[in-house]
Amino acid sequence: MDVSIILVNYKTKDLTINCIKSIYEKTCNLDYEIIVVDNCSEDSSIEAIEQEFPNLTIIKNDKNWGFGIANNIGISNAKGKYILCLNTDTLLVNNAVKYMFDFMEEEENQDIAACGGNLYTKDMQPAHTHFDFPNPWNCSSLFWLSKAIFKKHYKQKEITELQETDFVTGADLFIRKSVLDKIGVYDENIFLYYEDVDLCKRMRNAGYKNVVIPEPKIIHLEGQSSKNFLKKTKNSVKGKYYYLNKYNQYISKFIMKLSYSILHLFAYIFTFNKEHRDLIMIHLKA
Repeated sequence: MDVSIILVNYKTKDLTINCIKSIYEKTCNLDYEIIVVDNCSEDSSIEAIEQEFPNLTIIKNDKNWGFGIANNIGISNAKGKYILCLNTDTLLVNNAVKYMFDFMEEEENQDIAACGGNLYTKDMQPAHTHFDFPNPWNCSSLFWLSKAIFKKHYKQKEITELQETDFVTGADLFIRKSVLDKIGVYDENIFLYYEDVDLCKRMRNAGYKNVVIPEPKIIHLEGQSSKNFLKKTKNSVKGKYYYLNKYNQYISKFIMKLSYSILHLFAYIFTFNKEHRDLIMIHLKA
């Protein structure tokens, strides 16, 4: 088996079905399997997916274990030489999985642990494919504000050549299974968000590289599986603080705690949205 494609479904029935259809339509000349791990959706997801794809491997969890644990369950059942952790809110534009497989198979790329491809919005505009590890600047609310104000400066560009990066976004993380056997899988202390950052960090710490390559093209309907912005932010904040504590990044943690507490305080004063108050408490308690 060349590649095991793992999809974690949680109340994303239609997205998951469309994602699977795109895999079958676009993927060829490759021995692959699709494993769907359902986090106890309780919304007829399982029935709909089974009816549409009766021969698919579906693992039914008894509760919502979060993204990392669900992927680990899928990985433990995978037969592939490589693992592709693919978000359910993605659609393959071309034979993306084969492009990633061929790249990782090249002899000169054996020191690369993970790769990703070009991600696009539904309008085929370049979307975020990779990021820097957390640092004092990108942990600051000033970084978030600068991105909001100077959108053109931070606008994502299409990847046109191989680019080494700190971490590849978990939306299309193509991983060498032999590396996972050495360093371990996703950190199960992280429920949602930053589990991909942590995994790529451990890969880098083990001496491997992470890269993005231009050939694979995938639409990422970002946020469709987590539409509530502030709820999503809460999970992201918790995951980020866990990461900062794990790697002893105390300066970044202090900057994040102070700057975002101030930001959400002003937001609460002007909106009286209790979600901002809750976020202040998460920052202060971290």
